[in-house]
Amino acid sequence: MPKPALSEIGWNATFEEACKPHAAKGYEPGLIVQDNKISYLAYTPSIGYLDVILSGKVWHDAETNADLPAVGDWVALDLAEEDEDSVIRARLPRRTCFSRKVPGKGTEQQVIGANVDTVMLITAPDADFNLRRIERYLMIVSRSGAAPVIVLNKSETLTESERAEIETALVEVTESAAKVHFVSALEGLGLESLSVYFGPGKAVACVGSSGVGKSTLINTLTGGDEWTAEVNELTGKGRHTTTWRTVVFLKNGGLLIDNPGIREIQMWTDEQSLRDHFHDVETLAETCKFHDCKHGTDAGCRVRKALESGDLNTKRFENYLCLEDEIAELKRRQKKRQMHLEKVNKREKRRIHRNFEDRCEFDDEERYGR
Repeated sequence: MPKPALSEIGWNATFEEACKPHAAKGYEPGLIVQDNKISYLAYTPSIGYLDVILSGKVWHDAETNADLPAVGDWVALDLAEEDEDSVIRARLPRRTCFSRKVPGKGTEQQVIGANVDTVMLITAPDADFNLRRIERYLMIVSRSGAAPVIVLNKSETLTESERAEIETALVEVTESAAKVHFVSALEGLGLESLSVYFGPGKAVACVGSSGVGKSTLINTLTGGDEWTAEVNELTGKGRHTTTWRTVVFLKNGGLLIDNPGIREIQMWTDEQSLRDHFHDVETLAETCKFHDCKHGTDAGCRVRKALESGDLNTKRFENYLCLEDEIAELKRRQKKRQMHLEKVNKREKRRIHRNFEDRCEFDDEERYGR
């Protein structure tokens, strides 16, 4: 495996400054390259790759799981002697944080990649191609601080008219906020257009469904073949090729974060991000006759008029309403969870206080014979 210098994989003056208090204690900077939910794999130039564990302080200081180190995070490492465990003593502040809500009914944030410059959404012109899912990705990427890029793999199967149709649809969805690239990993077509996102100090996170050729594309970019697996001909889904989020160092500098196939993109964003991404809907809504227009049967509804005339895509508007409801539900659940935690904390404080009073009373009885 390559052993790049820190500057080649994203270490900069900001991280250097943040690490000074830890360096004064003898700790060394390291990059989290794999998180398998039990332990971490880190990289530091002096040693290379090493298994590390989390210190109790870092664990207890984290308010949520999202505050714990994740793939792409820079950490301060207490390097151990032989036969002892090296320990993560601190996580340095993140430049960017690409995350989603955890799958299911939970309300927690799940970090997909930290400190990434570009999030590369890889899809294909088959059953996987879904404009609504792309809209979801663009929303969570926009909040992360990273730049979104859409890569349409297996594009050699497209006719000119099919490609033009997809390009038009993507312009409507992205509104030029994301670059779009048509490539073929198998035939090596269009890959040179992706080179601008890679290089010394640059970090790219690759996401996409299983079966879109993500692993093949990564192998082509890295010159390896360890991620490739077969695709089921009936379902079009790839067999599990990436088990954990993993950092891959590139020969010409920079790094790539490979993610397992993502099946569920749940929102970890807010109303402002929704308004920014769907500003066409918001602009129309602002011109409705009534400020509290529900965009249904209300008189003077400009949104309904745009839907009837075809100026506003019906499916796009339906996705807007769906995302609006999803964000509102997330806020409701978060508030409910917060109220529950506050009740639990108050109950625990009262219990501790009662135990303290009982102990004091017992001590008095022992001391004064009462």
